[in-house]
Amino acid sequence: MRANFIFSEVWIGLRRNLTMTIAVVITVAVGMAMLGVGLMINSQVGLMKGYWDDKVEISVFLCKKGTAMPTCKGKAITPAQTAALQKHIEGTPGVKQVFFEDEASAYANFKESFANNKALVDATKVEDLPQSFRISLKDPENYQNVIQAVTGQTGVAQVMDQKQLIAPFFNLLDKLAFAALTVAIILVLAAALLIGNTVRLSAFNRRRETGIMRLVGASNLYIQLPFVMEGVIAGLVGGVFAAVILIVAKVFLFDEIVGFFGDVTAVLGWNDVAQTITITMIIGVVICILASFVTLRRYLRV
Repeated sequence: MRANFIFSEVWIGLRRNLTMTIAVVITVAVGMAMLGVGLMINSQVGLMKGYWDDKVEISVFLCKKGTAMPTCKGKAITPAQTAALQKHIEGTPGVKQVFFEDEASAYANFKESFANNKALVDATKVEDLPQSFRISLKDPENYQNVIQAVTGQTGVAQVMDQKQLIAPFFNLLDKLAFAALTVAIILVLAAALLIGNTVRLSAFNRRRETGIMRLVGASNLYIQLPFVMEGVIAGLVGGVFAAVILIVAKVFLFDEIVGFFGDVTAVLGWNDVAQTITITMIIGVVICILASFVTLRRYLRV
């Protein structure tokens, strides 16, 4: 098998169908990029869920004098009621640990959280913030019974589950991942059709050379190889562009989102990105090869 002949045929095919080849490269690049983004979103959601599951707490805010909540009736919780409530919480099944946060500690945490909003910090006083209990759970998924056990207790103004605050965000990420994978599948199918059309046009333009090769006894593989390599090259080039898109998405999208939440330990690693790029490039090349073989089998009849 002469390598020079194979590569010359590949070059001729790519040159004759340049616009179709460019369309294939772009479609493969976008499709593989969307597939990679979907896979990266799934990985990022898994990392962030694992990070936050260990840190999700239930906050039990206690009554202050003048609190408008119906359970408080404008009265502040007494030290005896606070001690009784803490004992009740610690005895509730599923509770791992209980932390008491007084007004001073709450104000210190408030100033740290809103350090960038000086006007808000200056307008807030220590006595504006309520005392609270922070409940750490043994199983973050099993929080309903703890909430039910605390809600309505004497001196409890409000019970807040942090998991309910971050759940909509994770649901949004899951939906984005599903949408990205759906669009990727559609684009991959479009790429396969484009590859098939490109290979068919290339085979039609070189039908005379193909007929001569049949007459001299060339094998099916020898005849098919130039067309298949055209698809492989288009897939590889598209995969390279997709890899660049994924790297840019990692730096300017995923790192920014994680940095916004401050959970740097849940940052998507470059190993994950490299693995995603490898998977998408393999899928892109395999699709190009399959599309080329199927098209040749149907239209070339070798």
